[in-house]
Amino acid sequence: MTYRHSAHELHELFLKGELSAEEIATNTLARINKHDPKVGAFLSLFPDKCIEKAKTLDLKRSRKEKLGKLAGVVIALKDNLHKKGEITTCGSKFLSNYRAVFDSTVTRLLEEEDALIIGKTNLDEFAMGSSTENSAYQLTRNPWNLECTPGGSSGGSAAAVAARFCPLSFGSDTGGSIRQPAALTGIVGFKPTYGRVSRFGLVAFASSLDQIGPFGTSVKDVALAMEVIGKHCTYDSTSLPIAPQDYVKGLDTPTQGMTIGVPSDAVKNLDPEARENFYASLKTLESLGCSIIEINLGLTEHSIAMYYILATAEASTNLARFDGVRYGNRSSKATSVEEVFDLSRAEGFGPEVKRRILLGTYVVSSGYQDAYYKKAQKVRYLMIQEFNKAFEFCSAIVSPTAPTTAFKLGEIQNPLQMYLQDIYTIPANLAGLPAISIPSGFSKDGKPFGLHLTGPQMHDLQILSLAHHFEKATNFHKKIPPLFDHD
Repeated sequence: MTYRHSAHELHELFLKGELSAEEIATNTLARINKHDPKVGAFLSLFPDKCIEKAKTLDLKRSRKEKLGKLAGVVIALKDNLHKKGEITTCGSKFLSNYRAVFDSTVTRLLEEEDALIIGKTNLDEFAMGSSTENSAYQLTRNPWNLECTPGGSSGGSAAAVAARFCPLSFGSDTGGSIRQPAALTGIVGFKPTYGRVSRFGLVAFASSLDQIGPFGTSVKDVALAMEVIGKHCTYDSTSLPIAPQDYVKGLDTPTQGMTIGVPSDAVKNLDPEARENFYASLKTLESLGCSIIEINLGLTEHSIAMYYILATAEASTNLARFDGVRYGNRSSKATSVEEVFDLSRAEGFGPEVKRRILLGTYVVSSGYQDAYYKKAQKVRYLMIQEFNKAFEFCSAIVSPTAPTTAFKLGEIQNPLQMYLQDIYTIPANLAGLPAISIPSGFSKDGKPFGLHLTGPQMHDLQILSLAHHFEKATNFHKKIPPLFDHD
């Protein structure tokens, strides 16, 4: 039953010779083929390449050659991360025929550490959504309740880990797209400090907000992933030129004496059961020796408005490259250059992508840029200052991750209501802060809750350490969805 093992455990079992890499890869593929039709986590699998890499690792081990940190660990990639030679769809019809000509930096770093990359996961089209219902290809279902969404936009990567198809996966987080689905599927999801992980080879949504990060069944596995991907990259101008950290060894840093800030309106949008879970989580933090204080982050109430001005403005610019000329879908109905542009986009983009491109083009257009875009940038700066002031009094900020547990597929039809799913997660992206969602319990109907921890810039290890101690005190992360707790 390899599915029950963490990334750390699989790696150790492989190094000791108790499991071969080929056995791990074969068991994983069999499990995915058997159970993923119920979940819909994967858009594509790489069985031949994965088995071939596994055989290479077994040979390296037999020769006592050096093995990487992720040898024997199966990993999935969100389908907006390039893997050379494989299709990158971004969940869009527009890129149904686009085969990547280079690896993303994250993909390269994972393969250098001998990871077994098993396939690409489903997502909201171009990472625009909070439920993975905007994919042009398929629905992804929550392993805890197949009638519910796994969250989004990285819902496929979250569901793959929650259903124990793989112990680690990777997603992108622009406004909560790692942390919100992690909360809804009962796993760990981490968004590093902006610039800590290279975005080279990630198909851009909003460049000042996007950040790649890992999903895992434990904080320790996420820390291991960060040791691999948290490296400077010369191909990314926003990549921070700092040395990698030893995250795993630093997890046991004591929490005694830490001060945790709780925003004054943290529970305003919660129902009674979610509020009760949040207060219970605060008591757990107190039992770890942390002091809880109330802080004022008044400007974060404008974060949704800021985000949907700034993110859509950047999206309208980034998605201008999808014109039907250089790559991707080209309309067969086009008879002129103008029609190539217009019809290719009309046929290739889905409703949510079109909605955000239109909104983004509007807010940066002549006559509206001062009223919307520039004003949002000013408020963003003030909000960053507000965070800096708060961190003078506390080491971390705690809140719920999402306002609800997993909701039913098709339940939220109003786009504005869907946008509120990211109300707790967006501020960390706007301020470039490290943030993590960890399992904090279950509702009466068996759906997971998530706790959200945010730290100052470059204090990624501190946030991972605090999450690790909370995890050890609660053990919610060890629970597996009953529907998938078997081979």
